[in-house]
Amino acid sequence: MQNLVEDFLQYLRHERGQSENTAKTYAGLLGKFTTWAAGQGLMDWTEITADHLRAFLRQERLRRLDSEPKESTRRLSGETVYLEIAALRAFYKFSETEKLLPLNVSEDLSLPRRWKRLPKALSDAEIARLFEGEALPTPGALCDQAVLELAYASGLRLSELKNLRLEQLHLEAGFLHVIGKGNKERVVPVGSKAVAALTRYLEAGRPKLVTPKTPANVFLSKRGTPFAATTLWLRIKNRARRSGIERNVTPHMLRHSFATHLLEHGADLRVIQELLGHASIGTTEVYTHVTGPRLREIHRKFHPRA
Repeated sequence: MQNLVEDFLQYLRHERGQSENTAKTYAGLLGKFTTWAAGQGLMDWTEITADHLRAFLRQERLRRLDSEPKESTRRLSGETVYLEIAALRAFYKFSETEKLLPLNVSEDLSLPRRWKRLPKALSDAEIARLFEGEALPTPGALCDQAVLELAYASGLRLSELKNLRLEQLHLEAGFLHVIGKGNKERVVPVGSKAVAALTRYLEAGRPKLVTPKTPANVFLSKRGTPFAATTLWLRIKNRARRSGIERNVTPHMLRHSFATHLLEHGADLRVIQELLGHASIGTTEVYTHVTGPRLREIHRKFHPRA
């Protein structure tokens, strides 16, 4: 069964252009199902029926969280069950299209309605505290400042921050060339304060972190290597704690703050979707020469730190 799952994951990475994180999520979800199936004596996908899928999902809805004590009444969230159904449906759709399985037994599985949670955003006071800067301009402190300024100025995802390379920077022109989810490309304006923080880091911080084997990633750890996602997350969280912010600040919160504050200052929602990478983009050339100047003007006009 695992061989077919691997074929599906390869399809996600190479043909659909999905991120490594998405592939890992699907791998984990499908792995749970294949483990359950093996426990039921099911060793081949052709043996799986719709009843088996429903039995697995019923068990998952009632399953206690692994980290909880036996007496706990907490169960898996509806969001997790939603993802499990989505993973099974995507896997079966691929297998049916590629004629790897004769029947799509997941087609009758319905996705539960997802609760729409309001995204959390930082207040103006919290933003001011977060960007005050630290007393000692060490390479690490300069790196943290540049990461925070860029995350808030341009609304980048965590993966886009950690994978950003030097050739994607066009600071004199005030924009970045970003490769986002599904390898979609977009041009994102950068405010003057973020440009200043990046310039200080590139001139006084990054050169001290570089080693002979350092790649062209913009943001580097103290070993001169690109950040792991978890490490970069912790750097942002720890910096916020040192700034006296009690809430758990995440890169996603900075991204939502970017969008929320632009909207509050009067920017058009459709423009914000383009800046966040939610809108489809034709070619980089057309986007740079036609849409880019308009986005930069709106960013300059409406972003609090532009």
